[in-house]
Amino acid sequence: MTASIARDGTRTLSPAGHMRRFFDSPLEMLAESPSQGDLVRWRFGPFRVFAANSPEVIHDVLVTNAASYYKSSSTKAVMAPLLGNGLFVNDGDSWRTQRKLVSPAFHHKRIAAYADLMVDYAQSVGKTWQDGAEIDLEQFMTDYTIHVVSKSLFDAEVSGQETELREVIEQVLRSVDERLMTLFPTPMWVPSAKIRRYKAAIARLDELIYQIIADRRAGKTSGQNITDKGDALSMLLLSQDEQGSGMTDKQVRDEVMTLFGAGHETTSRALTWTWYLLSQNPEVEQRFHDELQAVLGGRTPTLEDLAQLTYTEQIVKESMRLYPPAWVTTRQAHQDTTLGGEPVKKNNVVIINIWGVHHNPNLYPDPWAFKPERFTPEFEKSLPKSAYLPFGNGPRVCIGNAFAMMEAKIALAVLGQRFKLSLKPGHPVEPQDMFTLRPKYGMQMHVTVRQPELA
Repeated sequence: MTASIARDGTRTLSPAGHMRRFFDSPLEMLAESPSQGDLVRWRFGPFRVFAANSPEVIHDVLVTNAASYYKSSSTKAVMAPLLGNGLFVNDGDSWRTQRKLVSPAFHHKRIAAYADLMVDYAQSVGKTWQDGAEIDLEQFMTDYTIHVVSKSLFDAEVSGQETELREVIEQVLRSVDERLMTLFPTPMWVPSAKIRRYKAAIARLDELIYQIIADRRAGKTSGQNITDKGDALSMLLLSQDEQGSGMTDKQVRDEVMTLFGAGHETTSRALTWTWYLLSQNPEVEQRFHDELQAVLGGRTPTLEDLAQLTYTEQIVKESMRLYPPAWVTTRQAHQDTTLGGEPVKKNNVVIINIWGVHHNPNLYPDPWAFKPERFTPEFEKSLPKSAYLPFGNGPRVCIGNAFAMMEAKIALAVLGQRFKLSLKPGHPVEPQDMFTLRPKYGMQMHVTVRQPELA
C-alpha cells in the first residue's frame, strides 16, 4: 500500500512544532488533517509523530501490522498509576495472556444475562425524572452506567455512593487529561498539590475495588469455593492460564479498574451525545419514537426486542460517528517498520485520527449532519476497513463493545418511551477533548413525560 505523505516543513515552525496548536484545538487540527494526506508528519517539541488519516493507513497500524506497535510510552506513563498493567496499557505476551483470561467474561451468553439489570437501572433513572424538570443529563447517564458496570460486571451495589464515585472518577480523569496533554508530565514522585489529589483519588478507587475483591475471596478463605455469580469478577477470580495459575489480587485489581473505568465512561458519553442529537433533529426523534411504539407498544423491553430496534441501533452508531467517545488513540512502534511507504523508526508515535476519519466527506457524505439512516447494512459493508472506529479495531478492539451497545440501546428504549428531552434554551454545547469526548458545559435538558411507567 502506498499512502499520500505530507511533508510538514518543520523548519518553519516554533520549537514546540505542531504541539501548541494540537493541544489548543485538537479537534480542528484532526478534522483538517485528512485533506493534507493519508499520513502526515508532525513535530511535538523534539519528537516527530505521524498522523494516520486514512482507513488504509489506520488498518495497517491496528490490524495488518499490529504486532509492530505497542501502546505509546506516554499513555502508559500517565495511565499506569490508575490502570496498573490492565488490558488498556498492557502489551506483548503479557497482554495476550490477560486478554485470554478476561475474554470469557464478555461471551455473548454472559452479556445477555445483564439485560434485565440494565432495564432495571434505566427504569430507576426514569423514576427520578419529573415532567417539566431541568436535569443535568450527563450526570444521570454517568449514574446509570456506574450502576450497570458495578452490578453486572462486579455484582456490587453503589447505591448512595454514585455521587462520590462520579466525583472521584471525574477528578482522576481531569488529572489524566492534563497529563496526557503535556509533553513532559510532572513525575508522580513530585509532591505537588495536583499529584497529591491524583494519588488520593486513585487510592479511593483502589479502596473500593480491593474491598470488592476481598469480599469475594472471603468465601474461599472460610472453606468455601469461589462461585460464579455471573459477573466479570467471577471469571477473573476463577480464570487460569495455561500453567494453571490464577490472577493475583493486583492483576484482578488492574483489570477491574480498567473495566470499571472504560465500562462506564465511554457509554455515558455516547448516551449523552445521543440524547442531544435526538433533541436537535425532530424528524429523527419522531422516527425513533415510532419504532419504539411499533416494537414495544409501551411495555418494558427485553433482550429479544433489541434485534428489532434497528433504527435505534443506527442512531447509536451515527452518534458515535459524530461524537466518538474515544476520538483519538496512539500507537508507538516497538521495532523499525514501514507505514504507507514511509519508514517508521522504533519509538516513533502514530496518532490514529478517529475524529478526522469519522468526519471525512469522502467516506461520509455530509459528514457533520446527523443521519442515522446512513448506517444500513449495505453502507457498512461498503465502508473501507477501519473507516468506523468507535471501538477501535484489530486485536485490541474494545473487549466490551457488545456490552456497550446493549447498554446504550436499552437505556434509549426504556427512557425514550417515557420521556422527551429538549436542550435547555441558550445552553451552550461544545465538545471538550478530554480522555473521552464530553460536552464542555454539561448537558442541561428539559424533561417532558410522554407516557406513565412502562408495563
